[in-house]
Amino acid sequence: MTLEDLRYPIGTFQAPRQADEQKRAALIQTLKTCPAMLKEAVSGLNDTQLDTPYRTGGWTVRQVVSHVADSHLNGYIRCKLALTEETPLIRPYDEQKWAGLTDSLTFDPQLAIELLEPLHNRWAALFEALTEADYEKAYFHPDTGEETSLHHALALYVWHSKHHIAHITSLRDRMGWI
Repeated sequence: MTLEDLRYPIGTFQAPRQADEQKRAALIQTLKTCPAMLKEAVSGLNDTQLDTPYRTGGWTVRQVVSHVADSHLNGYIRCKLALTEETPLIRPYDEQKWAGLTDSLTFDPQLAIELLEPLHNRWAALFEALTEADYEKAYFHPDTGEETSLHHALALYVWHSKHHIAHITSLRDRMGWI
């Protein structure tokens, strides 16, 4: 398995080309189920396993779970800003430094999952209530210099969930952790 395979077990994010109601409904449904998929991915892991990096130089399983919660809290706020301001400039954060904080290094991953469950339900409900025009609203990321539409954000955060869940499940497979 190559480093690229370990970094991107489901491939890199591919921005959606077209937005239609059916594709959005499927993305929203997946968004709702991602916390349960993450919970299943870490189910039964002991502290040694939770503190194992998914690849050399990568985060531990515990850090990955915490990162998903951190990222998605930020993502939810970014979407709300896009709905209430004209292409707002969002505030980036240092993911590496956040992953090095005590909560990411030591807390039970279940705490992050318990945060994600209602967050994803609320986020999904928000997406379900959007109009076509709302999906075109965007926020501006100063690090990338790009605008991100809400349709793009929905697809991105679903991919992000699956991406990190795959880090954990592929590690489990490689290590034979059943």
